[in-house]
Amino acid sequence: MKILITGQHGQVSQALQQRLPDLGALIVLGRDQLDLANPDQIREHIRSHRPNLIINAAAHTAVDQAESEPDAAFAINAIAPGILAEEAKALGIPLIHYSTDYVFDGSKPAPYTETDAPNPLGVYGQSKLAGEQAIAAVGGEYLILRTSWVYSDHGKNFLLTMQRLLQEKPHLRIVADQIGAPTWAGTIALSTRALIERWQAGQAGDWGIYHLTAQGHTSWFGFAQVIGEHLRAQGKACAELEAIPSNAYPTPAKRPLNSRLDCSRLQQQWHVSQPQWQDALRKCLAGQH
Repeated sequence: MKILITGQHGQVSQALQQRLPDLGALIVLGRDQLDLANPDQIREHIRSHRPNLIINAAAHTAVDQAESEPDAAFAINAIAPGILAEEAKALGIPLIHYSTDYVFDGSKPAPYTETDAPNPLGVYGQSKLAGEQAIAAVGGEYLILRTSWVYSDHGKNFLLTMQRLLQEKPHLRIVADQIGAPTWAGTIALSTRALIERWQAGQAGDWGIYHLTAQGHTSWFGFAQVIGEHLRAQGKACAELEAIPSNAYPTPAKRPLNSRLDCSRLQQQWHVSQPQWQDALRKCLAGQH
């Protein structure tokens, strides 16, 4: 089996590259080989490689930057997924695509389900929702996996930023009124692997949109506290943390206050479940794969 993966250097793509090699030949394309803002290039690559499965792990993820460059965000997050879906359908193969909690406005008091109406607050969320809609409009066999608060041991993410800042600064103010599930890229990759294995074994659930995050939830402040506890356990210096509301830390893009996603449908349909976020974080910090 040939598996084409986009976003070579991204957190999820790197995690997939570590966990999928024995499932088939991986064709991993980064920005140097594949410009997702170039529709013709996307078609050329897929038609020349003729994969058995496409995993789109690439995205324009700079949430605040997207506000000032909506064309770039929509080209990569909205138009490109639709083209990938068209090419996958033409080949009669599945497409796995990752989306985000940012398709919701965060005003619901309970975790969001797949049937809740999206209402993104900013350009990033709008572009990701448009990508979902483009894939669904094409039809075919696809999985759109919405996740949240993704981190890993490389790249740009909250975990690595906090590990650095907690050791550099004596005092940090962290937002405490946004809640969600920190989700390790390794968890996403392992769940993706499980989904592929079920599909290969003829045990696929329904195709469509699913939520895929770690279990449990916390705030950014709570996440930072746990990262700090780990540093202290290693005998490292660690800043004092102060909880603040979102309005005390204004950003170009507004964030949803509630990013919790209900992942029970993925368990029911595909029998794939997720770990508690603290357990996954421990594995990541321990350097496990």
